[in-house]
Amino acid sequence: MTDDQPTERSQAYQDDRAHVFHSWSAQKALDPLVVAGAEGSRFWTDDGRTFLDFSSQMININIGHQHPKVVAAIKAQAEVLCTIAPGHANDKRGELARRLAGLAPGDLDMVFFTNGGAEATENAVRMARVHTERHKVLSTYRSYHGGTSGAITMTGDPRRWASEPGMPGVVHFWGPYLYRSPFHAINETEECERALQHLEDTIAVEGPGTVAAIILESVVGTNGILVPPDGYLAGVRDICDRYGIVMIADEVMAGFGRCGEWFAIDRWNVTPDLICFAKGINSGYVPLGGVIISRRIADTFAELPYPGGLTYSGHPLACAASLASIEVFEEEDIIGNARMLERDVIGPGLRDLAERHPSIGEVRGLGVFWALELVKDRRTREPLVPFNASGPAAAPMKELFAACAALGLWPFVHFNRLHVVPPATITPDDAREGIALLDEALKVADAHSTAT
Repeated sequence: MTDDQPTERSQAYQDDRAHVFHSWSAQKALDPLVVAGAEGSRFWTDDGRTFLDFSSQMININIGHQHPKVVAAIKAQAEVLCTIAPGHANDKRGELARRLAGLAPGDLDMVFFTNGGAEATENAVRMARVHTERHKVLSTYRSYHGGTSGAITMTGDPRRWASEPGMPGVVHFWGPYLYRSPFHAINETEECERALQHLEDTIAVEGPGTVAAIILESVVGTNGILVPPDGYLAGVRDICDRYGIVMIADEVMAGFGRCGEWFAIDRWNVTPDLICFAKGINSGYVPLGGVIISRRIADTFAELPYPGGLTYSGHPLACAASLASIEVFEEEDIIGNARMLERDVIGPGLRDLAERHPSIGEVRGLGVFWALELVKDRRTREPLVPFNASGPAAAPMKELFAACAALGLWPFVHFNRLHVVPPATITPDDAREGIALLDEALKVADAHSTAT
């Protein structure tokens, strides 16, 4: 075959391009991989390429690809009961709710199951509004809470723009982000104090008696992997208590080992009123999400019917997969592995990269949840690409992603950040291999950066 002859593409690729409408994408610009299989921390394509998965796909494959115990649990459940209406009781659904209540902090001991994270945040807000008889919801600008109507309104990043005007009553505010502090802070203590004061000022001008809930990603995910300063989440908890506001922890991305805890908020010993979960609960093997509910809020609906529901709430296959996943976490000490990787492998490895690559402005993260903030100039902290860049303006990040892929590494890239988010089961050797590949690929970013 000569270079000017088209390469024959597989039927799977042709079907996709002809008939599959992809999310968050201009359809003509897509050239998707055809993934043929996966195992552990790697996946491969139908044309024979293999990638080390430093993205965990959508930052959700926490136990790795194709874990045999979870696959077996799905098969076993399919032989017994594939699906049942949510109004019935089911052994797997009930057992999973009990296990989640045992893992959650404080008195969070009831569970409403959904199909994913967006439905979890939507229903959490609905619960808070009915419970408080108030309507406003506060969320940060640097956030993502899902793609459904209410969840995208609560989202702070530009993905919400096309859906506006959205759900009424949503108010955005600035959360802590010391590297680009909106409060002109020079250390974490100042950032924490000023961010909390800003939140309290926002509540004051919105009217404390109108605010039903504050929803926060315990550790901000796609919008930067922003680890809150010590004291911030406790301060939010105190503000919520003083004004009768429901505190919602969005743990959809940060939970289930991603931050080296069952729930990221456990790092700070804070108990919210509601926890939203999805993704890592069963690594997406079968879609599942939900809300873990405090007894105080659950009691609101003891006599009052809850105004919401889903046909597939607590789907037996998803619950069986989730129970098996929790067992895997315990038997293989996956949370311990994530903590070890943070302490001994990923944290030190990425900080070492920062010493040698002028394009890295900051390294931050926990567990297996890390970001490299890339800059043109370390002194000015000018981002490697502009905020919400597209087209030619986004070229440096596109080049970096292509360099990673050419080396057999699949990272997660958003705006001017490269996220290092492998499965929590990744081995130290595989994690080091991925960091070594990043070391090579980052030369592309350095070419766009001013050396210091």
